[in-house]
This record gives sequence, structure tokens and C-alpha cells, in this order.
Amino acid sequence: MATLLLLRHGRTTSNAAGTLAGRQPIALDEAGEAQARAVGERLAALPLAAVVSSPLARCRQTLSLALPQARPAVDERFTECGYGDWTGRPLKELAKDPLWKVVQAHPSAVTFPGGEAMAAMAARGVAAVREWDATVTAERGPDALWLACSHGDVIKAIVADAMGLHLDQFQRIVADPASLTVIRYTATRPFVVRLNDTGGDLASLVPPKKTRRRRNPAPSSDAAVGGGAG
Repeated sequence: MATLLLLRHGRTTSNAAGTLAGRQPIALDEAGEAQARAVGERLAALPLAAVVSSPLARCRQTLSLALPQARPAVDERFTECGYGDWTGRPLKELAKDPLWKVVQAHPSAVTFPGGEAMAAMAARGVAAVREWDATVTAERGPDALWLACSHGDVIKAIVADAMGLHLDQFQRIVADPASLTVIRYTATRPFVVRLNDTGGDLASLVPPKKTRRRRNPAPSSDAAVGGGAG
């Protein structure tokens, strides 16, 4: 199966102000624009077979700055969680709401008032990843790389699934603005290759060149005993 790069959008005016953006049409601030350009420099050498985006402006703006030559496909399933009545409110204020503690400790039980269940958010995000990964693999081969630009909670939910964690443990995962998280899917299990990566060389992700004598084998589903040489 192919390898997925999950990119969180750059910092927004809402992030800087400490409010919950939700599905509002929030733009990147100057720091977020710089983050997007910087991650674009890191991604430039990668042969991306597909680029997919949340429909929200901050993800599309991030990709326009990071990968200006790309023509991202838009998939609604990568959109932000529907926070309903919480949307646009200060995080400090929301932290006093009794639901806040449930979001922290038992998110699988949460449905935001007037909004979406966190379990539904996780299910649609994971379903989108699995479907896109199968499509990219079928069209471009098991060593293909593809990228999806999404939001913090959606990315954390996808990572939790890849790690075999219950959704109630996904708050242990961090996905900073403009970070990259890399997941390599195989026939029997995913491998989380990088998590919340905000700097460094991505050259190790470039697939090996195919030989004329035989095709490169599909990535193994086996884990290296002892940790391997990587």
C-alpha cells in the first residue's frame, strides 16, 4: 500500500487569538503563511502521486503556498470537526464548560451541541484515508507517496487508528500547525513513520528507483525485530 503524508494547515488568525475556528472561513496569519512556504520547501523533492485537501480555506491556502503547482482534490471527509455551538468561542471560555472534560477524557462519547460526534469525525477521516490510499496504490503502485491536508483533530484521529488506539486516547497525540505525520500502510498493518514533524529532511521518504529486471517488492507488513537499522 502507499504512504500517506498528513499535513496540518499553517497557523491561523483563530489559532493566534485562542478561539475555536471550526468550519469558519479562517485564513492563515503571517506566521502560518511562513510555515506553509517552509513545509513546501521540504516537500518539493517528493514525487507526490496525489494531493487531497479539506475544503476549508486554511487548508487550501496552505497548499497554495506550499505546493503552488499542485491541483488538490477536495474531499469533504477531511474537513474540520463540526463543533456546532462551540465554534468561534474562546478556548479559555470553553474550558469551563462541563463538556470540556468529556472531550479530554472520553471523546468517543462527545457530540458537540448543534454539531458533530467526534466518533463520526474519526470514522469519516479514516474511511477517506483508506479509500484514497487504495486508489493511489492501484494507480501508482505500493511505493507511491500522497498527501492530505487536514485539521488537528482529524489528523489525530487518523493517527490513533493507525496506532491501534481507541479514540479516547487520541488526545495524547499532537499535530502542530504545518506539521507532517507520515503513515505507511501495508496489507496487514499501518506503520507510523513520522509524527508531528515540523523540520528536517524528507529525502528518506522518496521511493527507490524501479529496476528493469524486476519490480521493487511491496513494502513488508512485518516489523523489524529490535527496531531495525532505520
